[in-house]
Amino acid sequence: MSEPQQEKIGQNMLLKMAMLVVILAGIKAASDILVPFLLAIFLAIILNPLVTILMRRKIKRGVAITLVMLAVLVLIALLVAMIAGSVNEFTTLYPQIRDQMEQKLAIVQHFAATFNLNLSTESMAEHFDPNAIMNMAGIVLSQFSGAMANTILLLMTVVFMLFEVHHLPYKMRFALVNPKIRIAGLHKALKGVTHYLALKTLISLITGVSVWLALLLLDVKFALLWGVVAFVMNFIPNIGPVIAGIPPLIQALLLNSVYDAALVGGLFAAIHMVFGNMLEPRVMGRGLGLSTLVVFLSLIFWGWLLGPVGMLLSVPLTSVCKILMETTPGGSKLAILLGTGRPRIKRIEKEVIR
Repeated sequence: MSEPQQEKIGQNMLLKMAMLVVILAGIKAASDILVPFLLAIFLAIILNPLVTILMRRKIKRGVAITLVMLAVLVLIALLVAMIAGSVNEFTTLYPQIRDQMEQKLAIVQHFAATFNLNLSTESMAEHFDPNAIMNMAGIVLSQFSGAMANTILLLMTVVFMLFEVHHLPYKMRFALVNPKIRIAGLHKALKGVTHYLALKTLISLITGVSVWLALLLLDVKFALLWGVVAFVMNFIPNIGPVIAGIPPLIQALLLNSVYDAALVGGLFAAIHMVFGNMLEPRVMGRGLGLSTLVVFLSLIFWGWLLGPVGMLLSVPLTSVCKILMETTPGGSKLAILLGTGRPRIKRIEKEVIR
């Protein structure tokens, strides 16, 4: 290869990298607009199978969408009522929580003195303020609901998407340059993401209900709140279930006993082991074809780019990017790096031929 050709290749690579930086900067700057839009897309993907099931029972699309959206509104109302009830209960119990925390920290201070460690109860109380427990749960739910701040606009967007979804294949067929390969890639991406989100939602719901009932049996306060937090955080791969278990563990240590806190920790570990490591891989099979390292890195990347909602949607967003890369000559090699196992060459073209 001649020197001018090498220089031209290097310039093209620099140009593409510069374009990528500009695109990412634009996405980050427009995250306030893109995050609700992406959330609406994935909510529509989750809700569309329910609309399809109702339509199979000879219910018109408009009526089916209305019924599904009414159910969503009821769930949102129940969630808001639950959060408000938990906040009121926490306000009532705060003096008791503060007193018990100071007693527990005095024990820790006495234990540390045997090792010639000087710990101040007041300074420790400032770092382990009970408000931090509720604030942690509040941040998790408020950041998620922050993207849903304008709930009416978001739900209206979902409604229009549900009405338009069955027209999408016809529009794409006339709009795309190479419709066969492009539509095959989009169909595969949509099918994979729908399968992932539907099963992930079901498993997260089972996880949340299991956490709620188990904490209720252990007589842990705010059991329903921690169940909702576990449901939401289960969408975040790898670290989500771990983060969900920290607030109830600290609360059990302060309000109950060390034994109860150990039970709560064992409970979250068992639930994560059963549902996250055993049930989920078996139900989802090979999943979306992403390596474990890519899943973790995508969590960091989309979290940085789009915030907490990006972390929730990191796996489906990465999967869509990977599948769409497979339909382009330049992106197919990069898609191989994102996948697992041996690559299957020209997979999309083979599916189109079939």
